[in-house]
Amino acid sequence: MFKKLVSKIVGDPNKKIIDDLAPLVAEVAALEPELQRLSNDDLRGKAAELRDRARDGESLESLMGEASVRTTGLRHYDVQIMGGVLLHRGEVVEMRTGEGKTLVATLPLFLNALSDKGVHLVTVNEYLARRDGGWMGKIFSFLGLTVGCIGPQRFSALYDPDYVNPGAELEDERLVHWQPSTRQQAYEADITYGISSEFGFDYLRDNMATNAERLVQRDLHFAIIDEVDNVLIDEARTPLIISGPAARTGTEYKRFAEYVRRLRKNTAEEDEEPNGHYDIDEKSRSISLTDMGIAEIERRIEEINADAGDSLYDPQFYELTYYLDNALRAEYLFKNNVQYVIKDGEIVIVDDFTGRLMPGRRYSDGLHEAIEAKEGVSIKRETVTVATITLQNYFRLYEKLGGMTGTALTDAEEFDKIYELGVTPLPTNVQYIVDSGAMGLITEKEKVEGTEAISYVDPNSREPVYFKRIDFKDQIYGTEEAKDSAIINEIKRVNKIGRPVLVGTTSVEHSESIHRTLQKEKIDHNVLNAKIHQSEALVVAPAGQKGAVTISTNMAGRGTDILLGGNPEGLAAEMVAKDLFDQRQLTQLAQRLLADGQEAAIEFAR
Repeated sequence: MFKKLVSKIVGDPNKKIIDDLAPLVAEVAALEPELQRLSNDDLRGKAAELRDRARDGESLESLMGEASVRTTGLRHYDVQIMGGVLLHRGEVVEMRTGEGKTLVATLPLFLNALSDKGVHLVTVNEYLARRDGGWMGKIFSFLGLTVGCIGPQRFSALYDPDYVNPGAELEDERLVHWQPSTRQQAYEADITYGISSEFGFDYLRDNMATNAERLVQRDLHFAIIDEVDNVLIDEARTPLIISGPAARTGTEYKRFAEYVRRLRKNTAEEDEEPNGHYDIDEKSRSISLTDMGIAEIERRIEEINADAGDSLYDPQFYELTYYLDNALRAEYLFKNNVQYVIKDGEIVIVDDFTGRLMPGRRYSDGLHEAIEAKEGVSIKRETVTVATITLQNYFRLYEKLGGMTGTALTDAEEFDKIYELGVTPLPTNVQYIVDSGAMGLITEKEKVEGTEAISYVDPNSREPVYFKRIDFKDQIYGTEEAKDSAIINEIKRVNKIGRPVLVGTTSVEHSESIHRTLQKEKIDHNVLNAKIHQSEALVVAPAGQKGAVTISTNMAGRGTDILLGGNPEGLAAEMVAKDLFDQRQLTQLAQRLLADGQEAAIEFAR
């Protein structure tokens, strides 16, 4: 009530921002017919001309919009142009899922790249970096700018529309035009796409470099961060660590892995005598032994003679507690198919935020070795930290930052206090059209399963033109089994109607649990998780088809690619692979086409 009263007196600040941006959007729209008349060469020439004039503050949004239409078929909506302006001003923009953040970012990226200082687009996983860079690379390349991409395992590439990488996922055209390059070349590009951790690791490596030739990054000029709340708030204090080999061997880890097995969790209340060997603090993800547990461990360790008065915490045994603490964490806090998977005899970390594998990354300070001992795989030599930085400290080094996400307002205070970033929520494209009265639509409301459903109706035909997405209320269940049962029932109900269903889970373990239940129910479905990810684009392609059921461990870069009716490129690739060629033959065909030309490829196909 008080909030509404204040809003009436001083006005809604967000609405004022939108209203102030409206004249600029109108200017851009007025320039559109003129740019549409230009040929492709003339439009490129205009971009080169503006490269010299950009430092004087000339508006470039209209040029980008026309280039986007010609290369990708995507035209910037009015609210997307507003989002681009706000990002250029160094703000965080809150946009609802599906409102086109990827396209919005092209506007400020292009404008700031004209300074020749290099700009970065930061995403939350490698797939998104390659996909978005390859998708928007068409626009930038058309206008004469170069685009690079960096990823884990020192993956570096430059976007080249005339190059096709036969080893890439050929079913997704956005992923195939990355030509391998050096790390320096990827950073020398006008625009570089990559994941937050890799930008940070390259910064650390540069600071460890012994000569200038080994440096890869330029000065940190301007970055736009996708899912900015994830990177700058949730993961902000996560340290990026570069490690070197340590002196310790794996023998002690194996020994302590045995010592901590078959311990019981304490379930007694705080004021009662413990009935188990250890306590777990779920919030801090820490574990500690009870007095009962300490006595049990002392009994198991050969060199400790409790009868003679020895204690685990005596000074002479200080090194043993190092191995014990890691063994306890590995055994009771870190689970297979949740925090990590076992692949080819190695422990591979699963990213908590993206659900994807992180090959080459290891837990520090002995934890990774303790997990290897627990699972009985080969224990690699332990590492020690030689360089570290948090994401929070790294991104504060940039001259200018902008960010995009679907949920920013809740973290507005932290964005302002830590990074001096303002937050502006943008209306959806439909909401902006309705609020501006541009189409004269009427709002109608009804109840669907107890939740308000809104449609926007043409006053003449009385037919709905737009529907507002329905966000149903959260449902809370007392047990995991009850929740999973409700999920299966909902899948069956919606699948019976024919609507496609997408189920998001937080772990590989949970996705496989639902998979097994759906198998018992004889419901056809696809699974996408850290174990089954090689054919990601092929799994996503049919997920929007009638009756499709897809289980995925993470939505970032997956849910956004799902099109109602199915992804045409992916479906075509699936059909070709199924009816004409397998993946190996398709790769050979692409190689023949590139190396020997169309006639040789046709002959090979026969």
